[in-house]
Amino acid sequence: MSDDKEPAYRPLGKAPSSVAPVGAPLAPKRLALVTGGHRRLGGIIAAALAKAGHSLAVHGSHDTRLDSHLALTFEEERTEWDGFVVDFADPEGAEELVARVAERFGRPPDILINSAALFGQDRLDTVTADDLMRHYAVNCAAPTLLTKAFATIPAGVGDRCIVNILDQRIDHPHADQLAYTLSKLALAGLTRTSAASLAPKVRVNAVAPGLTIATPDYDEAQMERLAQMMPLARLPQAEQIAQAVLYLVEATAVTGQTLYVDGGAHLKSYDRDFMHLCR
Repeated sequence: MSDDKEPAYRPLGKAPSSVAPVGAPLAPKRLALVTGGHRRLGGIIAAALAKAGHSLAVHGSHDTRLDSHLALTFEEERTEWDGFVVDFADPEGAEELVARVAERFGRPPDILINSAALFGQDRLDTVTADDLMRHYAVNCAAPTLLTKAFATIPAGVGDRCIVNILDQRIDHPHADQLAYTLSKLALAGLTRTSAASLAPKVRVNAVAPGLTIATPDYDEAQMERLAQMMPLARLPQAEQIAQAVLYLVEATAVTGQTLYVDGGAHLKSYDRDFMHLCR
């Protein structure tokens, strides 16, 4: 490619604000806004969407530095993308995010993936009002305001959809991570409520993952033992969760559904969070 031609994809921060919207040359592609989409599970979902040919608006709470696999995927797929920083600790910023994306790309997003999440350690005897409000702000209030903005921004007549990322524990809550669990239960409620109220213009579904990307709280032997505790005797891979998201993005006859991708964990009740088991 000669130096006087722009690449088909534009890495973060390379275009000045005066350029034409990046969406203009590639408008037939669907545009996906993925919150928390620069790393971990959100990054794997964003990569799957890029491989499926979608353009990406990638949100991060404090930065949008891409995980290396995601940066490589965007380069290989020549993905049209941009990054947006909004701290959902102030959920009002979430409502403005959809308009910012629409302005930058020259069109509103067709797909919204509510993946960003706050996760903390608390129980009923230790949880504080601040814990409850911080988790609710990021894990439910921000997705609610994003849903509102997504549904009300002027858009075309094509299929538009929202996928919320929940947690398999919503079927059998335990006492650990109380503030997080309550906020995910609220997000599950939003999924069903908004699916009913926004039909037929917007479809709303959810994916409820099980334990997948290990944090430093786990070691390899513990993960192997935990896998054997699942009804399917295996833990889900992050790419399998991303594939469930892709299915819901493309399933134009599906709304109000939650897909559990968890090795069957939601079928059982566990006394503690997985990090405390099989040590």
